[in-house]
Amino acid sequence: MTTDTAYLAANWALIRRRVDDACREAGRDPASVDILPVSKTFGPELVRAAVGLGLRRFGENRVQEIREKSEALADCAIDWVVIGHLQTNKVRDVARLAAEVQSLDRLELADALDRRLQQECRAIDVLVQVKTSSEAAKSGLPPEQLGVFLGALRNHHSLRVRGLMTMATHTGEPAEVRRCFDLLRELRDRSMEQGHDLSRLSMGMSGDFPLAVAAGATEVRIGTAIFGRRAPMNRQ
Repeated sequence: MTTDTAYLAANWALIRRRVDDACREAGRDPASVDILPVSKTFGPELVRAAVGLGLRRFGENRVQEIREKSEALADCAIDWVVIGHLQTNKVRDVARLAAEVQSLDRLELADALDRRLQQECRAIDVLVQVKTSSEAAKSGLPPEQLGVFLGALRNHHSLRVRGLMTMATHTGEPAEVRRCFDLLRELRDRSMEQGHDLSRLSMGMSGDFPLAVAAGATEVRIGTAIFGRRAPMNRQ
């Protein structure tokens, strides 16, 4: 059975317009904010339809999904971006298949990923995930450890550190969400003053991206607003 994917074009045009409007409202150039489509739980057919709209980068939470989709979409020249919590036992597939990791949050992971990438003769972009929320379920490096961690990453030559990523508190309180985003920007600015080249801030999702744009996001991660409501995937 063929899935009707015609709605994707309308969704993509709408979210691009909404992000552009958020930029203008914040006094920013719309060209300064990218959109990372998040395709987690959606199958290869839908991703292929998105490729037909000109999209080439897709965010995924699970390495297993990247492995499965990359096989089905090998002809699409997709850049897969890891945005979910990453276990060290998954770095082999990440080093082979991913173009970028946005959830680097501990030295053990950096060491394992760097070693594996060197074996693959590859280098990839990475963002350091910082925990700006107090929610126990959220992953990320504690803010007070960022300086030391960035210093240690200077010795990991296959990891090109480009910026920071965070997930805001899941709440209906805009002030708390904005606090998370402002904290990440402040950490980035402070780190740049210390000599780290961190041009990117990945923050904001379908429900809170206007606040992220206003706080200085250079990339927002959008799933539901592009692909629709998610259905659980078969976890066999």
